[in-house]
Amino acid sequence: MTPEEFRRIGHRVIDRIADYRARVADLPVMARTEPGSVRAKLPASPPHDPQAFDAILRDVDEIVLPGLSHWQHPNFHGYFPSNASLASVLGDFLSTGLGVLGLSWQSSPALTEVEEVVTDWMRQMVGLSASWSGVIQDTASTSTLVALLCARERASNYSLARGGLQGETKPLVVYASDHGHSSVDKAALLAGFGRANLRKVDTDAQRAMRPDALAAAVESDLARGHVPCAIVATTGTTTSTALDPIEAIAGVAKTHGIWLHVDAAMAGSAMILPECRWMWQGIEGADSLVLNAHKWLGAAFDCSLYYVRDPVHLVRVMSTNPSYLQSAVDDRVKNLRDWGIPLGRRFRALKLWCLIREQGVAGLQSRLRRDLENAKWLAAEIEATPPWHVLAPVPLQTVCVRHEPSGLEGDTLDRHTLAWADRVNRSGAAYLTPATLDGRWMVRVSIGAIATEREHVESLWRAMRAEAER
Repeated sequence: MTPEEFRRIGHRVIDRIADYRARVADLPVMARTEPGSVRAKLPASPPHDPQAFDAILRDVDEIVLPGLSHWQHPNFHGYFPSNASLASVLGDFLSTGLGVLGLSWQSSPALTEVEEVVTDWMRQMVGLSASWSGVIQDTASTSTLVALLCARERASNYSLARGGLQGETKPLVVYASDHGHSSVDKAALLAGFGRANLRKVDTDAQRAMRPDALAAAVESDLARGHVPCAIVATTGTTTSTALDPIEAIAGVAKTHGIWLHVDAAMAGSAMILPECRWMWQGIEGADSLVLNAHKWLGAAFDCSLYYVRDPVHLVRVMSTNPSYLQSAVDDRVKNLRDWGIPLGRRFRALKLWCLIREQGVAGLQSRLRRDLENAKWLAAEIEATPPWHVLAPVPLQTVCVRHEPSGLEGDTLDRHTLAWADRVNRSGAAYLTPATLDGRWMVRVSIGAIATEREHVESLWRAMRAEAER
Protein backbone atom coordinates (compact mmCIF):
# COMPACT_ATOMS: atom_id res chain seq x y z
CA MET A 1 0.00 0.00 0.00
CA THR A 2 1.44 3.34 -1.02
CA PRO A 3 1.04 6.51 1.06
CA GLU A 4 -1.52 7.78 -1.48
CA GLU A 5 -3.53 4.56 -1.29
CA PHE A 6 -3.33 4.79 2.47
CA ARG A 7 -4.64 8.36 2.33
CA ARG A 8 -7.60 7.39 0.16
CA ILE A 9 -8.57 4.25 2.07
CA GLY A 10 -7.76 5.80 5.43
CA HIS A 11 -10.37 8.52 4.86
CA ARG A 12 -12.92 5.77 4.27
CA VAL A 13 -11.89 3.98 7.47
CA ILE A 14 -12.25 7.20 9.47
CA ASP A 15 -15.66 7.77 7.87
CA ARG A 16 -16.71 4.26 8.84
CA ILE A 17 -15.69 4.76 12.46
CA ALA A 18 -17.45 8.14 12.58
CA ASP A 19 -20.60 6.62 11.04
CA TYR A 20 -20.42 3.73 13.52
CA ARG A 21 -20.23 6.08 16.49
CA ALA A 22 -23.08 8.18 15.09
CA ARG A 23 -25.40 5.18 14.73
CA VAL A 24 -24.22 2.83 17.49
CA ALA A 25 -27.19 3.78 19.68
CA ASP A 26 -29.51 2.25 17.06
CA LEU A 27 -27.82 -1.17 17.18
CA PRO A 28 -28.65 -4.02 19.58
CA VAL A 29 -26.14 -3.68 22.39
CA MET A 30 -25.18 -7.36 22.72
CA ALA A 31 -24.00 -9.47 19.79
CA ARG A 32 -26.66 -11.96 18.71
CA THR A 33 -24.26 -14.44 17.15
CA GLU A 34 -23.96 -18.11 18.05
CA PRO A 35 -20.58 -19.62 18.98
CA GLY A 36 -18.53 -20.27 15.86
CA SER A 37 -20.79 -18.34 13.52
CA VAL A 38 -18.28 -15.57 12.76
CA ARG A 39 -15.46 -18.02 12.17
CA ALA A 40 -17.67 -20.08 9.85
CA LYS A 41 -18.06 -17.08 7.54
CA LEU A 42 -14.31 -16.58 7.18
CA PRO A 43 -11.97 -18.60 4.96
CA ALA A 44 -10.15 -21.42 6.71
CA SER A 45 -6.93 -20.62 4.82
CA PRO A 46 -5.18 -17.31 4.16
CA PRO A 47 -5.55 -15.72 0.71
CA HIS A 48 -2.79 -16.62 -1.75
CA ASP A 49 -3.16 -13.45 -3.80
CA PRO A 50 -3.62 -9.83 -2.67
CA GLN A 51 -7.17 -8.68 -2.05
CA ALA A 52 -8.67 -5.25 -2.55
CA PHE A 53 -9.33 -3.27 0.59
CA ASP A 54 -12.92 -2.89 -0.59
CA ALA A 55 -13.38 -6.61 0.06
CA ILE A 56 -11.83 -6.27 3.51
CA LEU A 57 -14.12 -3.39 4.45
CA ARG A 58 -17.13 -5.28 3.11
CA ASP A 59 -16.35 -8.20 5.43
CA VAL A 60 -15.95 -5.77 8.32
CA ASP A 61 -19.46 -4.48 7.62
CA GLU A 62 -21.11 -7.84 6.96
CA ILE A 63 -19.25 -10.24 9.27
CA VAL A 64 -17.31 -8.42 11.96
CA LEU A 65 -19.70 -5.67 13.06
CA PRO A 66 -22.72 -8.00 13.52
CA GLY A 67 -20.51 -10.13 15.78
CA LEU A 68 -19.62 -7.33 18.17
CA SER A 69 -21.12 -6.30 21.48
CA HIS A 70 -20.99 -2.52 21.42
CA TRP A 71 -19.01 -1.17 24.35
CA GLN A 72 -19.46 2.43 23.17
CA HIS A 73 -23.27 2.08 23.10
CA PRO A 74 -25.07 4.46 25.50
CA ASN A 75 -26.97 1.45 26.88
CA PHE A 76 -23.86 -0.62 27.56
CA HIS A 77 -23.89 -1.19 31.32
CA GLY A 78 -21.82 -4.37 31.55
CA TYR A 79 -18.44 -5.06 33.13
CA PHE A 80 -16.99 -1.53 33.47
CA PRO A 81 -16.81 1.61 31.32
CA SER A 82 -14.21 0.91 28.63
CA ASN A 83 -14.32 4.22 26.92
CA ALA A 84 -12.55 5.23 23.75
CA SER A 85 -12.92 8.96 23.34
CA LEU A 86 -12.53 9.85 19.68
CA ALA A 87 -9.72 12.24 20.56
CA SER A 88 -7.92 9.32 22.18
CA VAL A 89 -8.66 7.13 19.14
CA LEU A 90 -6.90 9.70 16.97
CA GLY A 91 -3.94 9.60 19.34
CA ASP A 92 -3.88 5.82 18.98
CA PHE A 93 -3.96 6.18 15.18
CA LEU A 94 -0.99 8.53 15.38
CA SER A 95 0.91 6.08 17.55
CA THR A 96 0.25 3.16 15.22
CA GLY A 97 0.84 5.20 12.08
CA LEU A 98 4.14 6.62 13.26
CA GLY A 99 5.23 3.07 14.02
CA VAL A 100 7.97 3.92 16.51
CA LEU A 101 9.19 1.72 19.37
CA GLY A 102 10.52 2.72 22.76
CA LEU A 103 13.36 0.27 23.28
CA SER A 104 15.33 3.04 24.98
CA TRP A 105 15.15 6.81 25.29
CA GLN A 106 17.38 7.17 22.24
CA SER A 107 15.24 4.89 20.06
CA SER A 108 12.48 7.57 20.15
CA PRO A 109 13.14 10.37 22.66
CA ALA A 110 9.69 11.98 22.33
CA LEU A 111 7.99 8.66 23.13
CA THR A 112 9.65 8.61 26.55
CA GLU A 113 9.31 12.29 27.35
CA VAL A 114 5.65 12.64 26.36
CA GLU A 115 4.97 9.64 28.60
CA GLU A 116 6.83 11.34 31.44
CA VAL A 117 4.69 14.44 30.96
CA VAL A 118 1.28 12.74 30.76
CA THR A 119 1.91 10.43 33.72
CA ASP A 120 2.87 13.49 35.75
CA TRP A 121 -0.24 15.32 34.51
CA MET A 122 -2.33 12.41 35.74
CA ARG A 123 -0.47 12.37 39.05
CA GLN A 124 -1.48 15.98 39.56
CA MET A 125 -5.04 15.38 38.33
CA VAL A 126 -5.70 12.65 40.92
CA GLY A 127 -4.07 14.57 43.77
CA LEU A 128 -0.94 12.48 44.34
CA SER A 129 2.16 14.10 45.78
CA ALA A 130 5.31 14.70 43.76
CA SER A 131 6.94 11.68 45.43
CA TRP A 132 5.15 9.38 42.96
CA SER A 133 6.60 8.42 39.56
CA GLY A 134 4.48 6.92 36.80
CA VAL A 135 4.78 4.72 33.74
CA ILE A 136 2.21 3.38 31.27
CA GLN A 137 1.67 -0.40 31.25
CA ASP A 138 -0.81 -2.34 29.14
CA THR A 139 -3.25 -3.48 31.84
CA ALA A 140 -3.79 -3.53 35.60
CA SER A 141 -3.00 -7.25 35.54
CA THR A 142 0.54 -6.51 34.37
CA SER A 143 0.88 -3.65 36.86
CA THR A 144 -0.11 -5.90 39.75
CA LEU A 145 2.37 -8.54 38.61
CA VAL A 146 5.13 -5.90 38.49
CA ALA A 147 4.15 -4.73 41.99
CA LEU A 148 4.35 -8.25 43.41
CA LEU A 149 7.71 -8.87 41.72
CA CYS A 150 9.04 -5.69 43.32
CA ALA A 151 7.58 -6.68 46.68
CA ARG A 152 9.13 -10.14 46.38
CA GLU A 153 12.57 -8.74 45.73
CA ARG A 154 12.42 -6.18 48.53
CA ALA A 155 11.28 -8.79 51.05
CA SER A 156 13.91 -11.33 49.95
CA ASN A 157 16.80 -8.86 49.65
CA TYR A 158 16.90 -9.45 45.89
CA SER A 159 16.63 -13.22 45.72
CA LEU A 160 16.69 -12.94 41.92
CA ALA A 161 20.42 -12.30 42.16
CA ARG A 162 20.86 -15.60 44.00
CA GLY A 163 18.65 -18.68 43.78
CA GLY A 164 15.29 -16.95 43.41
CA LEU A 165 12.45 -18.06 45.66
CA GLN A 166 13.79 -21.61 45.51
CA GLY A 167 16.71 -20.40 47.57
CA GLU A 168 14.55 -18.83 50.29
CA THR A 169 14.12 -20.80 53.51
CA LYS A 170 10.98 -18.95 54.63
CA PRO A 171 7.82 -18.70 52.49
CA LEU A 172 6.82 -15.20 51.36
CA VAL A 173 3.14 -14.35 51.80
CA VAL A 174 0.72 -12.09 49.87
CA TYR A 175 -2.50 -10.70 51.42
CA ALA A 176 -5.63 -9.61 49.56
CA SER A 177 -9.36 -9.34 50.14
CA ASP A 178 -11.59 -12.12 48.85
CA HIS A 179 -13.34 -9.34 46.89
CA GLY A 180 -10.09 -8.36 45.15
CA HIS A 181 -9.68 -8.87 41.42
CA SER A 182 -8.77 -12.28 40.00
CA SER A 183 -5.62 -10.73 38.53
CA VAL A 184 -4.19 -10.59 42.06
CA ASP A 185 -4.40 -14.37 42.32
CA LYS A 186 -2.83 -14.76 38.87
CA ALA A 187 -0.03 -12.31 39.66
CA ALA A 188 0.77 -14.10 42.92
CA LEU A 189 1.03 -17.40 41.06
CA LEU A 190 3.11 -15.98 38.19
CA ALA A 191 5.46 -14.26 40.64
CA GLY A 192 6.16 -17.64 42.23
CA PHE A 193 4.51 -17.22 45.62
CA GLY A 194 2.29 -20.29 45.21
CA ARG A 195 -1.40 -20.54 46.03
CA ALA A 196 -0.64 -21.74 49.56
CA ASN A 197 1.02 -18.40 50.30
CA LEU A 198 -1.87 -16.18 49.17
CA ARG A 199 -4.02 -15.16 52.13
CA LYS A 200 -7.60 -14.01 51.58
CA VAL A 201 -8.39 -11.50 54.32
CA ASP A 202 -11.90 -11.28 55.79
CA THR A 203 -14.12 -8.33 54.86
CA ASP A 204 -16.72 -6.32 56.75
CA ALA A 205 -20.42 -5.78 56.04
CA GLN A 206 -19.49 -3.31 53.29
CA ARG A 207 -17.20 -5.98 51.70
CA ALA A 208 -14.08 -3.97 52.49
CA MET A 209 -10.92 -5.55 53.89
CA ARG A 210 -10.84 -5.57 57.68
CA PRO A 211 -7.57 -4.08 58.98
CA ASP A 212 -7.86 -6.07 62.22
CA ALA A 213 -8.20 -9.32 60.26
CA LEU A 214 -5.21 -8.31 58.14
CA ALA A 215 -3.11 -7.58 61.22
CA ALA A 216 -4.10 -10.92 62.74
CA ALA A 217 -3.17 -12.79 59.54
CA VAL A 218 0.21 -11.06 59.45
CA GLU A 219 0.91 -11.88 63.11
CA SER A 220 -0.09 -15.49 62.52
CA ASP A 221 2.31 -15.82 59.60
CA LEU A 222 5.14 -14.24 61.56
CA ALA A 223 4.56 -16.74 64.37
CA ARG A 224 4.81 -19.57 61.84
CA GLY A 225 8.14 -18.29 60.55
CA HIS A 226 6.71 -16.93 57.27
CA VAL A 227 7.62 -13.58 55.72
CA PRO A 228 4.72 -11.14 55.09
CA CYS A 229 5.65 -9.72 51.69
CA ALA A 230 2.84 -7.77 50.01
CA ILE A 231 -0.67 -6.48 50.58
CA VAL A 232 -2.98 -5.73 47.67
CA ALA A 233 -5.78 -3.37 48.70
CA THR A 234 -8.58 -2.30 46.39
CA THR A 235 -10.23 1.05 45.84
CA GLY A 236 -13.44 0.03 44.06
CA THR A 237 -13.71 -3.76 43.86
CA THR A 238 -14.92 -5.27 40.61
CA THR A 239 -18.18 -6.78 41.82
CA SER A 240 -19.53 -4.04 44.08
CA THR A 241 -16.96 -1.16 44.05
CA ALA A 242 -16.21 -1.75 47.75
CA LEU A 243 -13.51 0.49 49.20
CA ASP A 244 -10.76 -1.04 51.31
CA PRO A 245 -9.67 1.35 54.12
CA ILE A 246 -6.29 2.32 52.68
CA GLU A 247 -5.13 4.42 55.63
CA ALA A 248 -5.59 1.66 58.21
CA ILE A 249 -4.14 -0.97 55.88
CA ALA A 250 -1.14 1.27 55.24
CA GLY A 251 -0.64 1.40 59.01
CA VAL A 252 -0.37 -2.40 59.15
CA ALA A 253 1.99 -2.38 56.17
CA LYS A 254 4.24 0.24 57.75
CA THR A 255 4.39 -1.55 61.09
CA HIS A 256 5.68 -4.73 59.49
CA GLY A 257 7.56 -3.32 56.48
CA ILE A 258 5.19 -4.89 53.93
CA TRP A 259 4.81 -3.64 50.36
CA LEU A 260 1.35 -2.09 49.84
CA HIS A 261 -0.06 -2.07 46.31
CA VAL A 262 -3.41 -0.36 45.67
CA ASP A 263 -5.61 -1.56 42.82
CA ALA A 264 -7.69 1.43 41.71
CA ALA A 265 -8.07 0.20 38.14
CA MET A 266 -11.55 1.57 37.49
CA ALA A 267 -12.13 3.83 40.50
CA GLY A 268 -8.81 5.63 40.14
CA SER A 269 -10.30 7.82 37.42
CA ALA A 270 -12.76 9.22 39.97
CA MET A 271 -9.84 10.72 41.87
CA ILE A 272 -9.73 13.57 39.35
CA LEU A 273 -12.73 14.74 41.41
CA PRO A 274 -11.51 16.21 44.71
CA GLU A 275 -14.79 15.18 46.35
CA CYS A 276 -13.97 11.50 45.69
CA ARG A 277 -10.46 11.36 47.12
CA TRP A 278 -11.72 10.29 50.54
CA MET A 279 -12.15 6.89 48.90
CA TRP A 280 -8.40 6.30 48.99
CA GLN A 281 -7.55 8.29 52.10
CA GLY A 282 -4.05 7.22 53.13
CA ILE A 283 -2.85 6.51 49.59
CA GLU A 284 0.44 8.28 50.32
CA GLY A 285 1.28 5.33 52.57
CA ALA A 286 1.25 2.89 49.65
CA ASP A 287 4.28 1.72 47.70
CA SER A 288 2.57 1.35 44.33
CA LEU A 289 -0.81 1.83 42.71
CA VAL A 290 -2.53 1.29 39.39
CA LEU A 291 -5.35 3.12 37.63
CA ASN A 292 -6.63 2.36 34.16
CA ALA A 293 -7.04 5.45 32.01
CA HIS A 294 -8.65 3.11 29.44
CA LYS A 295 -11.62 2.52 31.67
CA TRP A 296 -13.80 5.32 32.96
CA LEU A 297 -11.45 8.17 32.09
CA GLY A 298 -11.85 7.67 28.34
CA ALA A 299 -8.48 6.64 26.87
CA ALA A 300 -8.54 3.98 24.18
CA PHE A 301 -7.43 0.55 25.38
CA ASP A 302 -4.70 -0.22 26.47
CA CYS A 303 -3.45 2.47 28.83
CA SER A 304 -2.83 1.45 32.44
CA LEU A 305 -0.95 3.86 34.66
CA TYR A 306 1.37 2.34 37.27
CA TYR A 307 2.84 4.61 39.96
CA VAL A 308 5.61 3.87 42.45
CA ARG A 309 7.14 5.81 45.30
CA ASP A 310 10.60 4.28 44.80
CA PRO A 311 11.48 4.13 41.09
CA VAL A 312 15.07 3.14 41.92
CA HIS A 313 13.81 -0.13 43.37
CA LEU A 314 11.53 -0.73 40.36
CA VAL A 315 14.42 -0.17 37.96
CA ARG A 316 16.73 -2.45 39.95
CA VAL A 317 14.19 -5.27 39.66
CA MET A 318 13.25 -4.71 36.01
CA SER A 319 16.49 -3.41 34.49
CA THR A 320 18.09 -4.89 31.38
CA ASN A 321 21.08 -3.26 29.75
CA PRO A 322 22.40 -5.15 26.72
CA SER A 323 25.19 -3.45 24.80
CA TYR A 324 23.06 -2.82 21.71
CA LEU A 325 20.68 -0.62 23.73
CA GLN A 326 23.28 1.44 25.56
CA SER A 327 23.87 5.08 24.69
CA ALA A 328 25.94 8.02 25.85
CA VAL A 329 22.94 9.71 27.50
CA ASP A 330 21.74 6.82 29.65
CA ASP A 331 22.80 8.58 32.86
CA ARG A 332 20.56 11.56 32.01
CA VAL A 333 17.33 9.93 30.79
CA LYS A 334 14.66 7.39 31.66
CA ASN A 335 14.83 4.13 29.79
CA LEU A 336 11.27 2.90 30.22
CA ARG A 337 12.24 -0.66 29.32
CA ASP A 338 13.47 -0.72 32.93
CA TRP A 339 10.05 0.26 34.28
CA GLY A 340 8.13 -2.86 33.31
CA ILE A 341 8.24 -6.33 31.79
CA PRO A 342 8.44 -5.80 27.99
CA LEU A 343 11.52 -4.45 26.28
CA GLY A 344 9.63 -2.70 23.50
CA ARG A 345 6.76 -0.32 24.11
CA ARG A 346 4.19 1.42 21.94
CA PHE A 347 3.71 5.17 21.99
CA ARG A 348 0.70 4.76 24.30
CA ALA A 349 1.16 8.19 25.80
CA LEU A 350 -0.15 9.85 22.64
CA LYS A 351 -3.72 8.69 23.18
CA LEU A 352 -3.76 9.93 26.77
CA TRP A 353 -2.05 13.18 25.75
CA CYS A 354 -4.70 13.80 23.06
CA LEU A 355 -7.55 12.94 25.45
CA ILE A 356 -6.44 15.28 28.24
CA ARG A 357 -5.70 18.15 25.87
CA GLU A 358 -8.94 17.84 23.88
CA GLN A 359 -11.20 17.43 26.93
CA GLY A 360 -9.33 19.42 29.55
CA VAL A 361 -9.52 18.44 33.19
CA ALA A 362 -12.84 20.30 33.51
CA GLY A 363 -14.42 18.33 30.67
CA LEU A 364 -13.33 14.99 32.12
CA GLN A 365 -14.57 15.99 35.57
CA SER A 366 -17.95 17.03 34.19
CA ARG A 367 -18.52 13.67 32.49
CA LEU A 368 -17.61 11.65 35.57
CA ARG A 369 -19.87 13.78 37.77
CA ARG A 370 -22.70 13.12 35.30
CA ASP A 371 -22.17 9.37 35.66
CA LEU A 372 -22.07 9.54 39.45
CA GLU A 373 -25.35 11.45 39.48
CA ASN A 374 -26.96 8.95 37.11
CA ALA A 375 -25.91 6.06 39.34
CA LYS A 376 -27.34 7.78 42.41
CA TRP A 377 -30.59 8.45 40.54
CA LEU A 378 -30.96 4.80 39.51
CA ALA A 379 -30.15 3.54 43.02
CA ALA A 380 -32.82 5.83 44.48
CA GLU A 381 -35.40 4.64 41.93
CA ILE A 382 -34.64 1.00 42.72
CA GLU A 383 -34.82 1.52 46.49
CA ALA A 384 -38.21 3.21 46.08
CA THR A 385 -39.63 0.30 44.06
CA PRO A 386 -40.19 -2.91 46.09
CA PRO A 387 -39.41 -5.76 45.61
CA TRP A 388 -36.30 -4.32 43.97
CA HIS A 389 -33.24 -3.91 46.19
CA VAL A 390 -29.84 -2.21 46.01
CA LEU A 391 -27.44 -4.70 47.56
CA ALA A 392 -24.33 -2.61 48.18
CA PRO A 393 -23.35 1.01 48.74
CA VAL A 394 -23.03 3.10 45.56
CA PRO A 395 -19.95 5.30 46.06
CA LEU A 396 -19.13 5.25 42.35
CA GLN A 397 -21.03 4.38 39.16
CA THR A 398 -21.94 0.72 39.75
CA VAL A 399 -25.31 -0.30 41.17
CA CYS A 400 -25.74 -3.87 42.47
CA VAL A 401 -29.40 -4.82 42.15
CA ARG A 402 -31.75 -7.74 42.65
CA HIS A 403 -35.46 -8.21 41.98
CA GLU A 404 -36.84 -10.30 44.85
CA PRO A 405 -40.51 -11.21 44.32
CA SER A 406 -42.37 -12.74 47.24
CA GLY A 407 -41.95 -16.52 47.38
CA LEU A 408 -38.67 -16.64 45.46
CA GLU A 409 -35.50 -17.47 47.34
CA GLY A 410 -32.33 -19.52 47.09
CA ASP A 411 -31.67 -21.26 43.79
CA THR A 412 -35.08 -20.26 42.46
CA LEU A 413 -34.28 -16.60 43.00
CA ASP A 414 -30.90 -17.11 41.33
CA ARG A 415 -32.57 -18.58 38.26
CA HIS A 416 -35.01 -15.67 38.15
CA THR A 417 -32.14 -13.16 38.35
CA LEU A 418 -30.14 -14.78 35.58
CA ALA A 419 -33.25 -15.16 33.42
CA TRP A 420 -34.38 -11.54 33.49
CA ALA A 421 -30.83 -10.25 32.96
CA ASP A 422 -30.50 -12.56 29.96
CA ARG A 423 -33.81 -11.33 28.56
CA VAL A 424 -32.64 -7.70 28.84
CA ASN A 425 -29.41 -8.57 27.04
CA ARG A 426 -31.07 -10.60 24.29
CA SER A 427 -33.64 -7.87 23.70
CA GLY A 428 -30.85 -5.61 22.46
CA ALA A 429 -32.13 -2.78 24.65
CA ALA A 430 -29.17 -2.85 27.06
CA TYR A 431 -26.25 -4.95 28.22
CA LEU A 432 -25.84 -6.01 31.85
CA THR A 433 -23.50 -8.43 33.62
CA PRO A 434 -24.72 -10.68 36.44
CA ALA A 435 -22.27 -11.58 39.22
CA THR A 436 -22.38 -13.35 42.56
CA LEU A 437 -22.40 -11.34 45.76
CA ASP A 438 -22.40 -13.11 49.12
CA GLY A 439 -23.01 -16.40 47.34
CA ARG A 440 -26.10 -15.33 45.37
CA TRP A 441 -26.59 -13.95 41.86
CA MET A 442 -27.35 -10.30 41.36
CA VAL A 443 -26.99 -7.85 38.47
CA ARG A 444 -24.33 -5.16 38.19
CA VAL A 445 -25.38 -1.98 36.42
CA SER A 446 -22.23 -0.13 35.39
CA ILE A 447 -22.93 3.42 34.23
CA GLY A 448 -20.27 5.36 32.39
CA ALA A 449 -20.17 4.99 28.62
CA ILE A 450 -19.23 8.30 27.05
CA ALA A 451 -22.64 8.65 25.37
CA THR A 452 -24.77 7.60 28.37
CA GLU A 453 -27.15 10.32 29.51
CA ARG A 454 -30.04 10.28 32.01
CA GLU A 455 -32.49 9.30 29.27
CA HIS A 456 -30.53 6.11 28.64
CA VAL A 457 -30.51 5.20 32.34
CA GLU A 458 -34.26 5.80 32.47
CA SER A 459 -34.69 3.55 29.45
CA LEU A 460 -32.59 0.86 31.12
CA TRP A 461 -34.72 1.01 34.27
CA ARG A 462 -37.87 0.52 32.20
CA ALA A 463 -36.33 -2.47 30.42
CA MET A 464 -35.21 -4.04 33.71
CA ARG A 465 -38.71 -3.77 35.19
CA ALA A 466 -40.41 -5.03 32.04
CA GLU A 467 -38.26 -8.17 31.82
CA ALA A 468 -38.09 -8.94 35.55
CA GLU A 469 -41.81 -8.42 36.21
CA ARG A 470 -43.12 -10.59 33.40
